[in-house]
Amino acid sequence: MLTVTDRIVVGPLPVDYWRSLSYFNLYRLTLACLFVFLAVTFGPSLSLGARNWTLFFISSLVYAAAAAISFIPLRLRWPRFTWNLAGQVGSDIACISLLSYASGGIQSSIGLLLLVSLAAAGIISRGKITLFFAALASIAALLEHSYAVLYGDADVAQYVQVGLLCISYFAVAWLAHTLAKYAVDSQELAQRRGHDLASLSEANRLVMRDMQDGVLVVDEQGVIKQMNPSAARLLRHSAISGSSLAQNFPLLFGQYALWKQTGAANQDSLQLDVGVHARLRFVAIERDAANGVVIFMEDMQRVRAEAQQIKLAALGRLTASIAHEVRNPLSAISYAAELLQEEHGDAKQQRLLQIVLDNTQRINRIVQDVMQLNRRDRAQPEVFELDAMLRAFVEEIKLAERLEPDVMILAGIPDAEVSFDRGHLRQVLWNLCSNALRFSRRLHGSLILTMSILDERTVIDVQDGGPGVSAEYRGRLFEPFFTTASDGTGLGLYIAKELCEANDASLEYHVREGQAENEPAGACFRITFGVLHGNDGGS
Repeated sequence: MLTVTDRIVVGPLPVDYWRSLSYFNLYRLTLACLFVFLAVTFGPSLSLGARNWTLFFISSLVYAAAAAISFIPLRLRWPRFTWNLAGQVGSDIACISLLSYASGGIQSSIGLLLLVSLAAAGIISRGKITLFFAALASIAALLEHSYAVLYGDADVAQYVQVGLLCISYFAVAWLAHTLAKYAVDSQELAQRRGHDLASLSEANRLVMRDMQDGVLVVDEQGVIKQMNPSAARLLRHSAISGSSLAQNFPLLFGQYALWKQTGAANQDSLQLDVGVHARLRFVAIERDAANGVVIFMEDMQRVRAEAQQIKLAALGRLTASIAHEVRNPLSAISYAAELLQEEHGDAKQQRLLQIVLDNTQRINRIVQDVMQLNRRDRAQPEVFELDAMLRAFVEEIKLAERLEPDVMILAGIPDAEVSFDRGHLRQVLWNLCSNALRFSRRLHGSLILTMSILDERTVIDVQDGGPGVSAEYRGRLFEPFFTTASDGTGLGLYIAKELCEANDASLEYHVREGQAENEPAGACFRITFGVLHGNDGGS
């Protein structure tokens, strides 16, 4: 088991140990220089050097020289710390004992200066080696007084005073050792607390950085102390720590002031910017708003998106059950109607059977379209060249629809990369192109697919030459089950929009430039892809 001394001797030492030893040596040099100054200035007139002024002066010079030379190994940090400390304390014991003898022994009280050296050694070394130094100082004091008794005029009775001084050496050494032990324990505790605090601070930083909700920490004066990236995204710009909430975000500061006055915030979502809505929640720090407040901003768009995902997942499971339950009787009805048609009946009966078959086919298409909603949850976006994909798609739809070569035109910039699920994009384009061909006359340039870049986003415009969409219907185009065709299900555009949003894209009806609001002249649907952040997927 390692003792305190072992911890100091073994391994590299912190800079604080060497700095403390340098300060102690500076004290020694100052004390030695003071003795030299007093010896030169006042000479034997003072009690210093009363027994032997020459010995006092020489000892002071040697003491000052030893202290000055001690800075060299301290600078080099060689030899190791324990030897440097032992050398300084040992020179103190030797020099101060000579100075005490030259000044009259125990009566001069110079030996008390060793108490300072022992206390400093105990605090600096932080170990039991201080008791060893106390033993050396006691031996030196006893030898110095014994020599004075044998060869000088010292009184034997003064051994009592010398003994008390030796006891003081050990008492101070033990006290310094105890204080050093408590200091070491306190330092280790502070280091552990500092490490825990740093870990908690890093954990807090990571939590705030990755939180999807915005978080602001403000003090009682409304000064921003901390802000996470989600808050900067919701508020459209970031603010440095120490800036004013009122100056950077006046709308948010108004809600903060309202909460401080009433103790309650607006429960409705607050529009922070165009298209950005958030629900605010204020939490006081330490149950008192005077110590600061944490402002949570819940992104309502994300909440609605998550609710939509849950709804679609539930709808997907429901449609799978409905498809199984509906298709079986539907197939039976369709098969029975076809068998009845094979019998030669009158024209009225044949017409009724045809109505049954047409409606069973329509119900079957509705079931198939509804089941497509479940595909949104299985989006697997990948990065690929849009130009190559569109060229293959155009050739495919031309063959499927038996179009003339110049009916469908692909235009725009080449070499554009997008991140999208290939199957989803093909389904969206097929739906838009099928609708465009249905309402166009299939002449030259009746269907144009145009690629372009708008605001660093790749865009595809699907434009036809048909009658277009009247203004009264444009607001309902993407509603489920809304259709203007007698044989339509009203789910095509709705599913296309859902698939685009599942791939971080958008689908909207685009009014062409030069087209009046009420002018039904051609339709244009625009797919806007999300910003591409590196190659996260593979083609």
